[in-house]
Amino acid sequence: MRLISRYGSVVSGRASTLALVILLAAGVAARADEGADRGAVVLAWNEQALDAVREERLGTPVAARLYAMVNIAIYDAVNGIDRARLGHFDRFFGRDFALVEPVGAPRRGNREAAAAAAAHAVLVALVPERAGDFDVQLAADLARLGAGGQVVAGQLWGERVGEAVVELRENDGAAPQQVLPGGTAPGQFRRDFTSAQFAELLPFGIASSLPYESDGPPALDSLAYAGALAEVQLLGNGNLPNAAFDEIFRFWRGGGGSAQPPGEWIKVAAVVAEQEETTDSISDSARLFALLGMALGDAVLPAWSNKVNFQFWRPGTAIVEADSDGNPLTLADPGWVPRNGSLGSSPEHSSGQSTFAGAGATILAGFYCTDFIAFSFEGDDAIAGPRSFASFSAAAFEAGRARILAGIHFEFSNQAGQTAGRGLANEILTTRLQRLRPPFDRKPRCPQS
Repeated sequence: MRLISRYGSVVSGRASTLALVILLAAGVAARADEGADRGAVVLAWNEQALDAVREERLGTPVAARLYAMVNIAIYDAVNGIDRARLGHFDRFFGRDFALVEPVGAPRRGNREAAAAAAAHAVLVALVPERAGDFDVQLAADLARLGAGGQVVAGQLWGERVGEAVVELRENDGAAPQQVLPGGTAPGQFRRDFTSAQFAELLPFGIASSLPYESDGPPALDSLAYAGALAEVQLLGNGNLPNAAFDEIFRFWRGGGGSAQPPGEWIKVAAVVAEQEETTDSISDSARLFALLGMALGDAVLPAWSNKVNFQFWRPGTAIVEADSDGNPLTLADPGWVPRNGSLGSSPEHSSGQSTFAGAGATILAGFYCTDFIAFSFEGDDAIAGPRSFASFSAAAFEAGRARILAGIHFEFSNQAGQTAGRGLANEILTTRLQRLRPPFDRKPRCPQS
């Protein structure tokens, strides 16, 4: 097996009417057992991933990478069996694989068993401390499916795929740790940045992060900078109690012991997948979460590259030391503290939370072919229960603004993150995991089309 930089095949030529009828029949037959292979298993293993991040207190980029790898493994395990069932017609009807080629997939393998075994293999490798919990989940899934050759075949294929995903991502840039020392000059982040290596992470779904990287924050002596500083100085001031602001910033906080900011979008997808009955299909469920996982994993790249490239200071430093920024329009406040309570552990520009939000909302809207799906969910650090949103973009907007209310980001960094997230998600939607239909249309299809 090998790591692939470009995916899928180009179909050329014209098919006869008879060939198209045969292809359609093959596609229908391959999906005939959706009622037996429901996508709830995809949600169950994503919950295992969320719990692993919480319990092991994994950092944001580590969590995003884990979610991507788990869901890529699930997708390639399910997709491999889907394509095997289509036989030699798979080049017409098969979906692009995410990372692992579908060579050797069992035509009669059980896809739920394959999905569970693939996720299990990835999680055991990445979080061995929780192997016992993963073993229990896998045993329960296999017991529910019952004994039989199809279950065994699916399990063995899933294990193979999961192990291949781990192997193929072993040297992807997530290690070894690289530390960027903090600076002391005006505009520089003061603390050491201890996860700088993620700026060089190998992409999951995009060709490169360069198109989505920022030109940088505005100059310290500019009007734009002064306006952004004044906004967060007022809204994010921890010395000014505001119950509404507290509720929003805490809802999206994603601090230590939580599923981290990318995990909130895994949770949103789980709620919507059940609500919209996407879980009726294991193929569609796997595709949704693989697209989302790739986008969340790739959101790390531009955000962390910006942090390394600009090493910009957080509002908590900028406001306290505003008399050193050379801008007559900024006002220093030595007693100012962020509503968040801490400055933040990475350079300010750009906002990772906003990048994940832009990416997550765009993938969900693209998959469902509409932004306007209402849903409710509860953030891991919420203090007032669930919140409801009329659209994915409304949730992304609030997630980004929560960082200003927290006092840890400027609005220009929120906007840079949202723009990057939307851009990379759109690249993934238009180039990855596409389903083909006669006459070989490579445009993404909605589940209902």
